[in-house]
Amino acid sequence: MAKFRKIGVLTSGGDAPGMNACIKAVVNKAHSMGIEVVGITGGYAGLIDGNLRHLTMQDVNTLVGSSGTVLYSSRCPEFKTEQGMATAVESCRKNHIDALVCIGGDGTFRGATDMTFRGFPSIGLPGTIDNDITASDYTIGLDTAINTTVQMIDCLRNTCESHARLNVVEVMGRDCGQIALYAAIATGAVAVAVPEVPFDEAGCMEKIRALREKGKRGMIVVVSEGMRNPDDTPYAETLAKRIEADTGVETKFARFAHVVRGGVPTARDRVTASEMGARAVELLVEGRSNLVMCELDGKVVPVDIAFALIADRMYKNKLKPGDLDAFTPEQLEQMKALCEKRRAEIRNLCDIAASVAY
Repeated sequence: MAKFRKIGVLTSGGDAPGMNACIKAVVNKAHSMGIEVVGITGGYAGLIDGNLRHLTMQDVNTLVGSSGTVLYSSRCPEFKTEQGMATAVESCRKNHIDALVCIGGDGTFRGATDMTFRGFPSIGLPGTIDNDITASDYTIGLDTAINTTVQMIDCLRNTCESHARLNVVEVMGRDCGQIALYAAIATGAVAVAVPEVPFDEAGCMEKIRALREKGKRGMIVVVSEGMRNPDDTPYAETLAKRIEADTGVETKFARFAHVVRGGVPTARDRVTASEMGARAVELLVEGRSNLVMCELDGKVVPVDIAFALIADRMYKNKLKPGDLDAFTPEQLEQMKALCEKRRAEIRNLCDIAASVAY
């Protein structure tokens, strides 16, 4: 077992509800094992700049139910350079940090790998509302983001019904349409458009006209932000204009944007974050690193970061020459299975959304 004096914890990339619960779990678990914890303020930029503070159990006592990240976050291009990396390494040495817990998305995981290879064992935790880590069925923040989106759509539905309008709602998720799909199902949207599945715009128009003829007043169409026009501009606002022009139904557009990153984290996000955070500390003490904590088939398990990153590229059709060379045939089959599992899940959600839409 590794003997650590001090563990650093940071949050990087977009914030997600549940990150604070994760920080709390890391601090409490580490202290219970006699390990100090240093909070790194502002992600990898904070590591480079030496923005560190000691975290006690009292410091994190009330964090479990708060959103955002008390350690703050940032994008750090400097960390991708050799000079930036060298500065981060020196910062760890200077402050006697033996290992890192890095909470965020795929960019955060790449940073964790870089630090591991430079002698500082690191483990990544998937904190992203988008649920776009292919190696994990679930990422911290998704459930809260869905619930926040549903609450706002419910508010819009009331005014749509009052004025016999349709509202096209764009929701976050990058290239993953799960927030949009779950929200569409939960709110009874008449249509949903996500980047993973071709969208039948003509069929959408026909359905809206038919529903209006049957007397339906208020309608909602949900669009994932990953849907783009050929010129790479957002598709949702364009669709809203086309719907009104094509169907005659008064149509408004709403972009929920970063509002869905906030909100009080749900029980699921708090519990998942806590389990992943505590388990990450245990694994580091066991001498394991360069891992990302994933939820697979209802269980929290460690997955090699390189495997997770390449599986993600495979699913998103972003593989580069040589990406697969370091993996065994068995590992490649596992990646393919993860990709098919995610595709099947998206297809199933699309089928459900279509079957309950009215």
